Amino acid sequence: MGWVIFVAGAVLSWGAYGALLHLGQTQLGNPLKALLCVGMAYFLIGVVVPVLGLSAQGSLAGFNTNGLMTATTAGALGAAGAACIIWAFKAGGLPVYVMPLVFGGAPIVNVLISMTIHPPKTAINPMLYVGFLLASAGAAMVLYFRPAA
Repeated sequence: MGWVIFVAGAVLSWGAYGALLHLGQTQLGNPLKALLCVGMAYFLIGVVVPVLGLSAQGSLAGFNTNGLMTATTAGALGAAGAACIIWAFKAGGLPVYVMPLVFGGAPIVNVLISMTIHPPKTAINPMLYVGFLLASAGAAMVLYFRPAA
């Protein structure tokens, strides 16, 4: 059950991400400067911390090619998502619009890709499709009933 704490951490982190990224991008005056800052943060948290941790464990060697390529592709997708959010802001989108669309659509894409990688062992419950509709409706409701910006 300890994993729930980390889920809460991701929800809080990513929930604040769009609003703070937009603010920082506005303050910096250039979306590429904001992307550079995101990249530096990714480097510190995603490179320096694991290198130190793996070194301390004596586990810095022994990467297999498939895992290395898959995890690197996932990291590139995460960075590409950050760049897309930054460019959505540059094109005039505000966090109050952009982030509900991203966080409403991403879980649906995640389930579809996860089902492709790990095909269901039983028939898909039709309620899954109801969930897709509710996730979409939830994002639409957040957008429609958002506070005036």
